[in-house]
Amino acid sequence: MTNVPPLPSPGPKQKRFLRELGHQLHPVVMTGNAGLTPAVLQELDRSLAAHELVKVKVRAEDRQRRDEMIREMCAACEAALIQRVGHIALLYRQDPEKPRITLPKG
Repeated sequence: MTNVPPLPSPGPKQKRFLRELGHQLHPVVMTGNAGLTPAVLQELDRSLAAHELVKVKVRAEDRQRRDEMIREMCAACEAALIQRVGHIALLYRQDPEKPRITLPKG
């Protein structure tokens, strides 16, 4: 969805930092009964561009389908999966031009 080269995936220390930031967030994108539609992916792309770190609520019939949908979202939006707990996934994509979140080194 974006036209920028993918950034390296966050390391363990950076993921811990992002999980701490994400703890207070509420899901801003939710998949519905239709699953992963182009509209959902477009909204996720917009949310990542605006916030860099977002929570997504994924509704799927089983864990395997839920994991598959999360992988598809990450691939389509070039985002990194930081954490998944139940139906909630925390995704991160750094803005290459103007990063809003400063990650710790390591």
